[in-house]
Amino acid sequence: MQQHRIIVLGAGYTGAIAAGRLAKQLHREDVAITLVNPEPDFVERVRLHQLAVGQDLKPRPFGEMFAGTGVELKLATVTAVDAERRTVTVTAPGGAEELEYDTLVYALGSGWDTQGAPGTAEHAHEISSRPGALRLRDRLAALEAGQSVVVVGGGLTGLEAATEIAEARPDLDVALAARGGLGDWLSPKGRQHVRKVFDRLGITAHENTSVTGVEADRVTTTDGPVPAAVTVWTTGFAVHPIARATTLDVTETGRIIVDETMRSVSHPDVYAVGDAAHAMGPGGKPLRMSCASGSPMAWQAADAIAARLTGGKLPKTAPRYFNQCISLGRREGLIQYVTADDRAVSAALTGRLAARYKEFICKSAAWSVANPTLGVPTRRRHALRHPSTPTKTPA
Repeated sequence: MQQHRIIVLGAGYTGAIAAGRLAKQLHREDVAITLVNPEPDFVERVRLHQLAVGQDLKPRPFGEMFAGTGVELKLATVTAVDAERRTVTVTAPGGAEELEYDTLVYALGSGWDTQGAPGTAEHAHEISSRPGALRLRDRLAALEAGQSVVVVGGGLTGLEAATEIAEARPDLDVALAARGGLGDWLSPKGRQHVRKVFDRLGITAHENTSVTGVEADRVTTTDGPVPAAVTVWTTGFAVHPIARATTLDVTETGRIIVDETMRSVSHPDVYAVGDAAHAMGPGGKPLRMSCASGSPMAWQAADAIAARLTGGKLPKTAPRYFNQCISLGRREGLIQYVTADDRAVSAALTGRLAARYKEFICKSAAWSVANPTLGVPTRRRHALRHPSTPTKTPA
């Protein structure tokens, strides 16, 4: 039987977990699993704000993480996907190549979203990628005492970036600009704790204001200019543009529309996970871009692919939320408990215990990449047969 060719695009949390979970469930003689990624080691994206202030992150080479699994790492950059011909075009060190697949797992993730604000691309820094975090690291290290840093965006990334910078560099004047109120999606206890930490760290909060432009030494807001020797832009994420250029059904923002098994609604040989996928969660709400959403989506996709190849039972458990974990520097944290559809409830954990909890979650997320079945032994199953070309209607 010809091997079923599974290609996974992107080795962030979701792509790496999906590749490893598939390898642990399927026999190597039945499937060939290729993981395409431009870098040879895993990037802990949830720690990039730590990298930006000078902390070193533990190296996690894929060669060690996938040793003995049968997953083949292809060091290359994805440049195109042809969903009709079932091919992926990549640029590798040796030049352009075309890879053929029987099943594709699209996990190219997202990057920063400038939202079209003038001057952002030229003057602002991002921490959605390791190169961006390293550039910010160098820039912050060059700042003299008393210079100003403005973090734009009041979401989880903005709160973590502002508090990390203020704690690491108490000699700087750190501010955060938020379109709404500070932590306005949190419970009253959560909001109160964020304000307490901001006050202790000396962070100025510019609330209910929009940043309309970025210059080399300031940001322009709807309330007037704010000095900024360094601007850090954290207003959300934009997905990789490749999916939008395909015949796959995507949303207006370019996310691939998938069913409850993370399978494309238009092309049943394609699965999408993580930030690249538009999947529905509890309450009929789309899952938000986050590690909390991405890991369960990767488990769901891998289990569904394995089930369809081996005649097993399809997974039925929909991803849901339990809490939002926010680091507020190295000594403070906030664990905001939420409903299944991600709405804050009154309960929240704060302080050092919350910081330790968040650290445990970060370590667990990295551990899950190398242990994609969560440490539970699995029995590799044989594929029933090499699948024929599927129809356009998902099963």
